This record gives sequence, structure tokens and C-alpha cells, in this order.
Amino acid sequence: MLYAERMTTSSNAADRIELMQTFVRIVEAGSMSAAATQLGTTQPTISRRLQALERMLGLRLLQRSTHAMQLTEDGERCLAHARELLSHWSALTSDVQDAREEPAGLLRIVAPHAFGQQQLIGPLNDFLLRHPRVSVEWLLHDRTPDFIAENIDCAIRVGEVSDPSVIAIKLADVPRIAVAAAALLAARPLPTHPEQLAALPWLALRTFYRNEITLHHASGASHQLTLQPRLSTDSLFAVRNAAVQGMGVCVVSSWALRDELAQGTLLHLAPEWQATPLPMYLVYPHAPHYPARLRSFIDHMRAAMPAILSDL
Repeated sequence: MLYAERMTTSSNAADRIELMQTFVRIVEAGSMSAAATQLGTTQPTISRRLQALERMLGLRLLQRSTHAMQLTEDGERCLAHARELLSHWSALTSDVQDAREEPAGLLRIVAPHAFGQQQLIGPLNDFLLRHPRVSVEWLLHDRTPDFIAENIDCAIRVGEVSDPSVIAIKLADVPRIAVAAAALLAARPLPTHPEQLAALPWLALRTFYRNEITLHHASGASHQLTLQPRLSTDSLFAVRNAAVQGMGVCVVSSWALRDELAQGTLLHLAPEWQATPLPMYLVYPHAPHYPARLRSFIDHMRAAMPAILSDL
């Protein structure tokens, strides 16, 4: 009898975790149908789980109509507690499984098109050498992926992340500098202040700046430049190559210019001034549990990033 009671208690606890996971996913997904898709089940099942949680708590958590769904006041409080509890539960299960689970299987990772071809390949190779049972699909593009629809495990993103449905771990701040080919200066002295850059033709990397950009000095001073770019592009490689051709000044992450600066094909203009660094994040969707291969990759990238930036 005691064994049966323990089994029932354990089963009830597992059921409650599942009900709370479903409730949180409904809110984050925005609808029951979207939650069902993300959890790999049916909308009626999602609806039954929500009703079961509401019956168990004796509370109405969501106001539902044909066209809308809104949290009740009780639902708001329940959501905060559910997220905290699930976070602790996930940490507990991860810690227990870390001790016995060897990373294995396929990771699908999206990385920035330029950064993913250069600086990240070394750390990726180290990761694969350390975990021989893991394989990786390394997908290079700069847009934010649809993690569920595209079956993506994680993404490395440059720039701010505002999507509340994902977890974003900051890896680094990537410095940005103003550069141009020597031919563009027409034998004039190297500019030392942003004001001297205003008269030069400009190139815009429209992903991060278009018609204005602010440069900062270590002293705390800043200077905003208003631009009328001769060329605008969303490609870091294109804007860098256009600068090498002498088409204009551009502001680019300094890691992308190491060879050009060393060879003198590009010059660092106003070298005591920099644009606001771009944050780099490792982003992945919320889930009740993360496989060892993903947890290991996250830890590896966080540890590897300082060494990458020290080479910039």
C-alpha cells in the first residue's frame, strides 16, 4: 500500500510539472494551437491540461474567447511562480543528468555569416574534438531563425535580442571602428576626430547604421555623425570590400578587418574613437530540458569567447 501511495505521489508531481509547463508555453506561444505545435501534441490535449491546472488550483488563469486570450490577475501570479518553479526543476534535472549523460547527437546551430566562417570555426573544432559523439549542422545567415519551425537548437546573434520567447546569454561585446582605404584620403593627414570624417563619402552597413552613427572617446566624449551614404548594404563582406576599393568610410567590427589593417589596405580613422560595441548573444528557445550536447556547447562558447576577443 505504501509503495502504491509513493507511486501515485510521484505520478501526481510529474503531472503537475507537465501542467505548469503547458500553461507557461500557452502564454509564451500566444495561443493553444501554437503551444500544441511547439509541444508536439494536439490543441484538445493542451486545453485539457489547462483546465486540469485550473481545477487543481481552483483559479481561472486565462480569459478565453473566440478571438483573444488574456491572463487573469490570478494567472499573472501563477505564471511568475510557474516559471520560477520550472526553472528550478530544469536546473535540478540538468545537474543530475550532467553527471551521467555524455553529449551525443546532432546540433543545428545558426551563426553570423561572416563571424561563422572565421573566428568561430576554431572553438567549434575544439568542441567537436572534445565531444566525438556530437555532430553539427553549421548554418550561416544573419536573420533570426524560427527555432521551432526550422528545428534549430541555438543561434549566435550579433546585436540586441528583444524576443521574450528566447533565452539570450551574452557572450561578448564586439568593438567597431571607422576605416577607409588610403586612396580615399587623397594624401590628406589621417583624421583624428569624427568631425574630420563628415566630409568624406560614407558606406552604410544598414543592419546596424544607416543615416547616422555616434563615435565615442575613452574620455567619455561622444560625437554624432549624420550620413548620406553612397552605398548601403546589409552585407559585412560587401561593405568591407567596398571600403577596400576606396568607395567610402565605413564602421565595421574590428575582428573582420584584421588582415586589411595589418596589410595597410584599410586605415583605422580617428583611432581614439569607436562606435558603440555590438553585443553578441547565444540564443535558444525555452524548453523544459536541454540535451547534454546543447548545454555543453553553451558552456564551451562562453569559455572560448574571451580568447577569441583577445585576438581582435
